[in-house]
Parts: sequence; C-alpha cells; structure tokens
Amino acid sequence: MKVLGIITEYNPFHNGHKHHIKEAKKITGADYVIAVMSGDFVQRGTPAIISKYDRSLMALNNGVDLVLELPICYATGSAQYFALGAVALLNGLGIVDYICFGSESGNIKVLEEAAKLFINPTESFQNLLYSYIREGFTYPAARAKATEQMLELDGSPISSDLLEVISEPNNILGIEYIKALLQLNSSLKPFTIKRHKANYHDKHISVSNNTNEQANEDLSGVINSATAIRGILENANASSYLTSVIASVPKNVFDYFINNHCITYPVTIEDFSVLIKYKLMSESSIQLSEYLDLSSDIADRIKNTDLQNQSITELSQTIKTKNITLTRVNRALIHTLLNIKRDTFREYLDDSIIYYARVLGMKKEASHLIRKIKKFERLPVITKVSRADKQLDTLGMRMLNQDIFATHLYNQNLFDKYKTVIPNEYKHGICMI
Repeated sequence: MKVLGIITEYNPFHNGHKHHIKEAKKITGADYVIAVMSGDFVQRGTPAIISKYDRSLMALNNGVDLVLELPICYATGSAQYFALGAVALLNGLGIVDYICFGSESGNIKVLEEAAKLFINPTESFQNLLYSYIREGFTYPAARAKATEQMLELDGSPISSDLLEVISEPNNILGIEYIKALLQLNSSLKPFTIKRHKANYHDKHISVSNNTNEQANEDLSGVINSATAIRGILENANASSYLTSVIASVPKNVFDYFINNHCITYPVTIEDFSVLIKYKLMSESSIQLSEYLDLSSDIADRIKNTDLQNQSITELSQTIKTKNITLTRVNRALIHTLLNIKRDTFREYLDDSIIYYARVLGMKKEASHLIRKIKKFERLPVITKVSRADKQLDTLGMRMLNQDIFATHLYNQNLFDKYKTVIPNEYKHGICMI
C-alpha cells in the first residue's frame, strides 16, 4: 500500500486541485491520498471563504481519502512555518510514502537545489542576504537579489535556472516543503507537478463553452485560480451570479455554491473588522509586538494609524511598507485576532513541532488508514475533541485549543452574518462519505 500526502487549503476546491490529485496519484502510483488542509483561517492572513468541514467534504468527494487539519499557528504562518508544520504532520503519521505539490517550475531538481542552498547558506550568501534586508528589501526580495548576485560571482555553485524559480509563490512553497523534509530528515519522497494554466494570483475568470460535465471530464479544459473564483463568490449578489464559475469547479462543488450562498459562505476578512480593531485599539505597542509576525515597527505603524475610518483591507495597505509585505501585515493582524503569540509558537518549534493528527474527514473505506497511524504511535489521532485532554500533553492541548478557538470564532461570525448555526468543536463530528 502506497500513501501520498498533499498539503492544501482548497480555498475553495476547483478543477486545478482535482487535476493535481489525479496526476499526483498517477506519477507516484499511490493507492490513497491524505490531505493536510488549513482550517478556518489560511496562510495569506484571511479567513477561509468556506468552512473547513465543507471544504473537507469537497476534498473527499473529489479524490482525497483522509483530511487532517493543519494547526492554526502553522496554517496562518509564513511559507517556512506553513511548510514545516504540514510536512512534520505528514512525516509523523508513519504511513506516508510521497509528498506531491504543484509548482510553476515543475522541475524537482531545481527546487531541491534551491532548498539545499537556503537550508545551508554559504557565508557569502548570508552576507548578501542581510545586506539587502538592511537596504529595506523584503525577505523574499532580498533572497532573490542575493541569489542573483551570487550568480554573477565567478565559481558560484548556483545554476542559472534557480534564479527563475525562487520568486513564484508555488515554487517558494515547494522549496520550503523540501527544506522541511531535509530539516526533519524525512524519508518522504517529493514530487512536483507543473501548475496547470492559471497563475496563483490570476484574478480573471476564463469561461468555456463546454458544459460543466464536459469540463470536469477533461481537466485540461477550464482551470482558474482560487483567487479568481473567490472574487466571484465574494461579490455575487445572488446565487444566479455564480454561473461564471460553473466550468471551473467539479459539479458537486458548484452545487454547494448554489445551495449555500449567503448561508454558510462567503466569509471575508471584513467580517472580523470590529474584533481586529478592538484588539489593535486595546493593546499597547509593546503588547501588540508579542504577536507572531507583528514586529515593533508594525506595532508602531498601527498605533500611528487612524483605525476608525478604514476597512481592514485599507488598513493593511496603509501599514505595509517597502520591506513589510502585505501578506506579512495580514498575517500579523490575524494573529492578533486569534491570540497567536511569538513565544508560544517558539515553544512549539523547540519541542515537537506537531503534537497530534486532527481528523476532519475521511472516506469509510479508508478508515484502516486511521488504524495504521495509531499502530505507529508517533502522533495521537484526534477524532473527538472532547477526549483530547486524555491524549495530549500541555503544549499539545494549548495548540489544539488555539484551533478550537479559531473555529468557534469563525462559527460565531457565520451566525452573526447569516444566522446559520454550526455545532461547536465538541459536538461537530468527522465528515464521512
């Protein structure tokens, strides 16, 4: 039995994701797919547009056998920590053979070269990197500049192909996945699939003349980015406005869109505006700088900004600078909302990184995967939150309680916005198909 691990957000699930699952199984020969998925808040520093349980069902209905939740502190972390947490979870299960991710490059050897450079940087590279950071470049931009500079040096071991791949978002994540595998000395074998058609940040929806059924039989037909699809979902005034994405997603996902519009979705960052501003107003600069990704510079900028008359989107644009990216600002704001502090996060990293495998959903015929994971006894398997305190140590419970709090906050928003009642984490069962 061969098991494939994938790391995802499915925010929301679309044809590109289905293509990835199909191709990943084909190139690895895997019998089962385990997805490590972000919960109700995601890596770009926003709430997921659709809840984690509904996204789990989308995954299970389109090729995934088991869905595990990536703890919230990693799900909303930088690319480095998002990757480390997810890879550590897959590695800790004891039954996963492969990890497969999408990339703009599609060249695993170049991504591995980059990972080895960045995990064990030469002194020359480090000096260049920090010199660009001091000049005011963001970390990703400084890393790209340092790599470019190294290429110009005689005798540099860096290949010219590497420079082309280190600035694209999926390549960056792929490099971080490989770095995490190296850091953990993992036996998981990495594969990558070239990102199909739509780019990560594309906002334009391509519409096919094919029927929805035809489009989903031929995945090379219509693949749009999650960014573009979210734009439609967030701005549709009624379910009838959703037809432009009909060819971009599997039929069962589109049916969900139609049947649940303004009932369980969309959820946006502006829904949490009052709560975020309350935290920003009620805490001092010193207190704010204790949150993960929120530096003293960002804290000072927040305190010198008129919070009252701006949306969260506008506020983020106001706070960002040349060397502080918009995504970094968004993550910092989310961490204040979710009470994720730097010191606690460091405790997780310094101890076990991952403390449990929280099951969100599974296919009935794949239940034996749970039994195999339990047999390895590397990670406690959480199927009932109410019993978790008997399975986890203090740090593990602290991490899980952060996940629970995030979901309860998300569910409270659903009730306030749509009057939709979602069972709390102690009562919500695993999604089964």
